[in-house]
Amino acid sequence: MSMFLDTAKIKVKAGNGGDGMVAFRREKYVPNGGPWGGDGGRGGNVIFVVDEGLRTLMDFRYNRHFKAQAGEKGMTKGMHGRGAEDLIVHVPQGTTVRDAETGKILTDLIENGQKFVVAHGGRGGRGNIRFATPKNPAPEISENGEPGQERELQLELKILADVGLVGFPSVGKSTLLSVITSAKPKIGAYHFTTIVPNLGMVRTQSGESFAVADLPGLIEGASQGVGLGTQFLRHIERTRVILHVIDMSASEGRDPYEDYLAINKELESYNLRLMERPQIIVANKMDMPESAENLKVFKEKLAANYDEFDELPQIFPISSLTKQGLSTLLDATAELLDKTPEFLLYDESEMEEEAYYGFDEDAPVFEISRDDDAAWVLSGDKLEKLFTMTNFDREEAVMKFARQLRGMGVDEALRARGAKDGDLVRIGKFEFEFVD
Repeated sequence: MSMFLDTAKIKVKAGNGGDGMVAFRREKYVPNGGPWGGDGGRGGNVIFVVDEGLRTLMDFRYNRHFKAQAGEKGMTKGMHGRGAEDLIVHVPQGTTVRDAETGKILTDLIENGQKFVVAHGGRGGRGNIRFATPKNPAPEISENGEPGQERELQLELKILADVGLVGFPSVGKSTLLSVITSAKPKIGAYHFTTIVPNLGMVRTQSGESFAVADLPGLIEGASQGVGLGTQFLRHIERTRVILHVIDMSASEGRDPYEDYLAINKELESYNLRLMERPQIIVANKMDMPESAENLKVFKEKLAANYDEFDELPQIFPISSLTKQGLSTLLDATAELLDKTPEFLLYDESEMEEEAYYGFDEDAPVFEISRDDDAAWVLSGDKLEKLFTMTNFDREEAVMKFARQLRGMGVDEALRARGAKDGDLVRIGKFEFEFVD
């Protein structure tokens, strides 16, 4: 089994806030002690932190659920519960975090040590000390803690490399990487030797350095999922320069120019913006007998299909085996990198506008539906949050919840829908009778 994993779907659950407490001060020499219940503590957040030591999402293959701790409950003597510690989850550089339900991108984590809160912990519920008023100096009301945010996330790793090697299988990409860097990818004379991206650092003779990624070989239809498909194409997206490696010896029986067109077509089909990246054509295997003639024909076909005002891509004849022409290629690549800016991976329409966990002000406060047993069902984020934070063990808290429902217009809405005295009303698993 490959130890490289570049996609994962996980569930995260932030900690619930601690419940507030109902307590009263009773001391010998304090005749009017009053309420003394403290607030609950804040629930823990779930935070992603970039760790440059990680190279894969393998840690998420078997551990797919991450749950932060709940806050401590409020205590007597007005003492607040302790807030829970945040749950820190380490991810590799280049991880894109997407909300699995909406498809919106939450964040793109590319810098070592970068942090992002993917799920916010709930606030602690208020103790009865918070509800004291001149009219009600000894309230028996407290709140349960706010539920922590829960969401399903899609993680996608796009490796950080300045330069990407693309081309058909067996054109010599892995061999090229092995001779220009210290990377040691497996190399063999058969298709798809490279089944995971390999990364290496290059240092030119002039002292420039950059990261190079050797990506699994492309075949026609890869952008539609044929072969290894889009499993590797995502890794090209972060590169600023593409080295298009072509087997100029045509040892596989393919035409080098047709290979060049086919690979560019796959890049364009996958993501139009990939064609914005500058390309250098690497004419490999020039030590083979037919290569020089094939290169001449390739240049003629390339020039014939370019407008006279268009700038032809640079072509560098090399041989990875004999190391011919490598220094010239690397110097040209470093020079092109210096003048090529970073490419924006995502536009604003793909990003989630507001990452903080909250409620949509434009969304309806509640919704009414009818169950199979003719019971009325109340739902809605705000209403369900009020329900969850109500302590139904205290009669005062229940009455307060009933007043809140009335203030939200639930009674009137049920009446307008035809609810009669004694009808069953349900919120989640909680049921009560409608009183007209």
